[in-house]
Amino acid sequence: MTALLIRRARLVPVRPGDEAPPHPVDVLVEDGVVTRVAEDVGRPPGAEVVDAGGRWVSPGLWDAHVHLGQWTLASHRLDTSALRSPEEAVHAVAQRVAAEPGRPVVGWGHRPGSWEREGTATELDEITGVTPVVLIAGDGHHAWLNSAAQAALGLELRDDVVREAEWFAAYERLAALVPDDLGSPAAYRETLRRAAALGVVGIVDFEFGGDVEAWRRRWPAGADLLRVRTAVYAETLDDVVAEGLRTGDLLLPGDDRLTMGPLKIISDGSLNTRTAWCHEPYVEGDHPQPAGAPNVDPAGLTELLARAHRAGLEVATHAIGDAAVDAALAAYETTGARGSVEHVQLVAREAVGRLARLGLRASVQPHHLVDDRDLTEQVWGDRAHRAYAFRWLLDAGVTTTLGSDAPVSPLDPWLAIDAAVRRTGDDRPAWHPEHALTRQEALACSVDGQPTVGPGSRGDLVVLDDDPLTATRPPVVVTVVAGRVVHRA
Repeated sequence: MTALLIRRARLVPVRPGDEAPPHPVDVLVEDGVVTRVAEDVGRPPGAEVVDAGGRWVSPGLWDAHVHLGQWTLASHRLDTSALRSPEEAVHAVAQRVAAEPGRPVVGWGHRPGSWEREGTATELDEITGVTPVVLIAGDGHHAWLNSAAQAALGLELRDDVVREAEWFAAYERLAALVPDDLGSPAAYRETLRRAAALGVVGIVDFEFGGDVEAWRRRWPAGADLLRVRTAVYAETLDDVVAEGLRTGDLLLPGDDRLTMGPLKIISDGSLNTRTAWCHEPYVEGDHPQPAGAPNVDPAGLTELLARAHRAGLEVATHAIGDAAVDAALAAYETTGARGSVEHVQLVAREAVGRLARLGLRASVQPHHLVDDRDLTEQVWGDRAHRAYAFRWLLDAGVTTTLGSDAPVSPLDPWLAIDAAVRRTGDDRPAWHPEHALTRQEALACSVDGQPTVGPGSRGDLVVLDDDPLTATRPPVVVTVVAGRVVHRA
């Protein structure tokens, strides 16, 4: 039996109505489960001891929506997030090509939804020649490539950007264009180590491709620091079904930290790419624009949900526009499938009620509103009050989980909590403050449903140097996963 004893801990009341001892207590974790919370708990033989010294102890934090491979790569790519025009982007690429001649350039982060125009392959070609260049937009739903990169990735040559399903397929071939060791178990472990230093104990990995076998290989090679639920996509669904894997199943015998997650479906696009599927057209100035479109038609979506449900898999359906949300809800209702609607970025009040009645989770990414508030006002206009409607979700009783969609936003749960609470990322007033959450509510949405620490709760804990119900970013002192210390400041 493995044991960990945390002494002199102040317990954080996670949910409204939860009670916590008014004085520090000891917390005993045995075989990954909290077994006792009391004063002066006896130390079992061989138990590791952590002295909290009156600091705060909470259930560990989760990021419910991560593309972990892309996040691992992001810090090694050309950062285009601060660029405000195609001209600035071309200049940045020219500098990188001059500094590293012949080396393919992969960038990440620009948001051309607010630019006056999109970039063209021609203008990249003029300054790059045969050096492949791939600039991935910050929403991950399209990329701007030069002709050399399009040819290398097997794309039909064009002058404009590559969007949605065509881009997702091309992205999976990107590793052949830019080989490196950033997909190694050591690189993944470093990414997970940084997450643990923020108090993260688990993630749901939605990396494109959803490679279950890749996790099975990297896990025993050192990438076993946190809990991971790995998703599958439609392209490899048959393999998962043939193996008989169900959501929650262990992917390696005897280790409940690596488990099968849901089927992931990207049913529509994004706001920045103007492909999120809406009931009403986008607006540019006084001119209506297309309303986006589904990536998967309603019949195909229903068929995918039915297949997954029959196989015992939950489904995580990406739906950003209000039409996409409604189509997803109809498919869940028809099939009886369980799981989540991811993003729920634009939603009608009636749809929130349906989410609650169907018992589905809303998996949301609050920090996106920091990036999207201006563009939302620009192209969704008087619908903006229905964007990031977190208060509607909680008041309706919808189970809500917070995440980052990293690398779209940083893998940092404190950023997500702060955006859900303050609904701003700068010195401007809160954007639609009627949808703000309290800090306690946001914390409760970030701990994978765990209650205030007590007997029977998971031994996934974080020791904090300040009260997370009052502090914006409490320093993380210790992070514990399954009763094992994985970070110590």
